[in-house]
Amino acid sequence: MIRLRNITLPFDHKEEALVSSILERLDIPEHQLLNFTIALKSIDARRKNNIVSVYTIDVRLKNEPELLSKFSQDISISPVPRTNYQLPTVGNRHGWSPVVVGSGPCGLFVALTLAQLGFKPVLIERGKEVSSRVKDVQNFWRNGQLDPESNVQFGEGGAGTFSDGKLTTRIKDKYNRSRKVLEEFVKAGAPEEILYQAKPHIGTDNLVKIVRNLRNTIISLGGQVRFETKLTGIKIKDSKVAGAILNDSEKIETDTIVLALGHSARDTFEMLAQLNIPIEAKPFSIGVRIEHPQSWIDKAQYGRFASHPLLGPADYKLVHHCGNGRSAYTFCMCPGGEVIASSSETGGIVTNGMSFYHRNRPNANSALLVGVSPRDFGSTSPLAGIGFQRKWEQKAFETGGNNYFAPVQLVGDFLAGRPSNSFGQVIPSYTPGTTLCNLAECLPGFVAETLRLAISQMDKKLNGFAMNDAVMTAVESRSSSPIRIVRDETFQSPAIKGLYPAGEGAGYAGGIISTAVDGIKIAEAINSKTS
Repeated sequence: MIRLRNITLPFDHKEEALVSSILERLDIPEHQLLNFTIALKSIDARRKNNIVSVYTIDVRLKNEPELLSKFSQDISISPVPRTNYQLPTVGNRHGWSPVVVGSGPCGLFVALTLAQLGFKPVLIERGKEVSSRVKDVQNFWRNGQLDPESNVQFGEGGAGTFSDGKLTTRIKDKYNRSRKVLEEFVKAGAPEEILYQAKPHIGTDNLVKIVRNLRNTIISLGGQVRFETKLTGIKIKDSKVAGAILNDSEKIETDTIVLALGHSARDTFEMLAQLNIPIEAKPFSIGVRIEHPQSWIDKAQYGRFASHPLLGPADYKLVHHCGNGRSAYTFCMCPGGEVIASSSETGGIVTNGMSFYHRNRPNANSALLVGVSPRDFGSTSPLAGIGFQRKWEQKAFETGGNNYFAPVQLVGDFLAGRPSNSFGQVIPSYTPGTTLCNLAECLPGFVAETLRLAISQMDKKLNGFAMNDAVMTAVESRSSSPIRIVRDETFQSPAIKGLYPAGEGAGYAGGIISTAVDGIKIAEAINSKTS
């Protein structure tokens, strides 16, 4: 097949226009075109009066060698590169089953890939299976009753289950692991359009069934999946893994443990530190969720085409480097979504963003974050970032009223340095409830200062971003892990052979795709060790 890049058409073009563009680009009659598929589709809205769709198309033709020769100097026309992932040569699957800790994207893809290679992995998850977990999360959102072991952070699918389900990534991978992740999602029930969209997303409603189907695939291939099962210790012999201790009492013999922990597994991090497993403090970010009317975002980004069904809800991405040496940026923007209660510890407020597949809620929300580094933590402990997070989560809990109501403030009042006392046109989506306040009471001083500086400047890039009635909800503190569990070039801990730190919680990825890809790499490393 031949790949054609940069085919540009009006976003609302007729279906036959794509065929006409292919024929025109290649200067061929229609009978030479056998078939075609869309490899990539993106929307270019930089000129609001001329919004276009930009395609990369893979075509099958009758005379491909001749055309490739004819267009040999045109870099936009080339043979289709290989995009399928190839499982490595199967190693010698001797010995005990690998134990994979955590069922987020990383853990799921470690276990899935190992099972596809013929291993019999044991995937353990401290939280509940996804259907029961959804009920616990919804109870927390309705009634403020937090289950510390079954919540937005802990349970089947990991924290990403309650998110927008974004599948964008910046990683470059010549082995097509990212493609494998997308294809496995489609097999598990995701819409096929994620295979070619420039900004694919699944939505939390689809993620629930997808993670369940991935679990069933792992089991069908001979793996085990166990819920409400927590890693509480590691048996070590001669600086090698000799077993996993579960729920303080059960022991499983194994020479391989994968730490596919989420970024909120604080008690597990503490256990690992007590075992003298090397851990480093790492930078992360803290801030708020900011909400605007989705209709306003659509208007700001799409102009007269706002709300067109072919465009869908608009998004944005902003960053500003402030004069105080700090930077602020938006992250995990959720069009037509909700700000959700994401606590995993009693007495702390944590926020995040979530969207359903159709993104049809009235508000848009995004994290608005400021980077922090170990020098801000007030301690040289490798776990100092956890204490920093916990401090501000507890302050937000107190400011909100000690009942899991989140502290909120209107942007206009935040910029003016006064508490808010009523809402305008934006009603916060966070449940179980909110408390109007002055957010300076529950944010580090330098974070509040940086956000004030950045919001005004971001408004120049996205006119209206600083609208008075926009709502800020605190505190967003779990955008990434505050630690890194050290690993060497074999993906193992340098202190304990057979221990594989992996994914976002261990400090090596961020986002669904990159975390899943890291899981595939870990499975490959385990297979290589046994070959």
